[in-house]
Amino acid sequence: MDVLDLMTREMLRRGFSHKTIVTYRQCVKQFMRFCRKDFRKVTKKDIREYLDRMISKGVCGNTINVHINALKFVMQEILRRRVMLKIRYSKTPKSLPTFLTKEEIIRLFSAVENPKHLLILELIYSAGLRVSEAVNLKKEDIDFSRGIGWVRKGKGNKDRPFIVARFISERLKEHMNSNNSKYVFTGRKGRPLHVRSVQEIIKAAAKKAKINKNVHPHSLRHSFATHLIENGYDVAAVQSLLGHNSAETTMVYVHMAAPSLSVRSPYDEMQENTKNKKP
Repeated sequence: MDVLDLMTREMLRRGFSHKTIVTYRQCVKQFMRFCRKDFRKVTKKDIREYLDRMISKGVCGNTINVHINALKFVMQEILRRRVMLKIRYSKTPKSLPTFLTKEEIIRLFSAVENPKHLLILELIYSAGLRVSEAVNLKKEDIDFSRGIGWVRKGKGNKDRPFIVARFISERLKEHMNSNNSKYVFTGRKGRPLHVRSVQEIIKAAAKKAKINKNVHPHSLRHSFATHLIENGYDVAAVQSLLGHNSAETTMVYVHMAAPSLSVRSPYDEMQENTKNKKP
């Protein structure tokens, strides 16, 4: 019985993303190298020993979770065996994602000289796209008359609309008319622009703009969401544009947004009063 083949076919049938399928396969392969048994004879003890070994090596909690989910998928969904695993480990502390302020966005874009390079960064930011969504975007999925575009089969195999900013609309239309490919942004031989190319573009721009942050394409998506919250849009609206299943995922941007407070710091009042009392 080829467990990997059965697992892959089942995940494809259920519409799992390519990235998830590859990750789960790698996890199961790694376990199979550790436990050289027929999978039908694998026990809960075998899985626990494998996970304990990962913990002892200092593997982060998020990675362990992925391995647990992959192994549970095989045991429960492929072999129809119920496996309850309660593993205690130290989870990786959650940190807020990197985003740019509005001023930094302007500086970043001002540092890009190539019009095509600038346009793809502007689109990613202005629409809150993932870099993979931007490079795979097809011309037929943009409706300029309505000011919207469509991400087709994005994360979770879902379609969702995105905003086409009026500021870039005409330039985007001209750019699309200038090439014969079905894709909006192309690399060599009419193929979609490579993700790595976009990563290099933004890294070079951030360095030139002297932005001392770990800037990558996803930073633009984080910035888009954060700036929408700062501009007064509610979590539900932002969640829809980002394509998040849960509002809890989108809530992180509330914590990142600069607070709009009418309350003044008591320290400011203290200093002003002190200054006014001076002769």
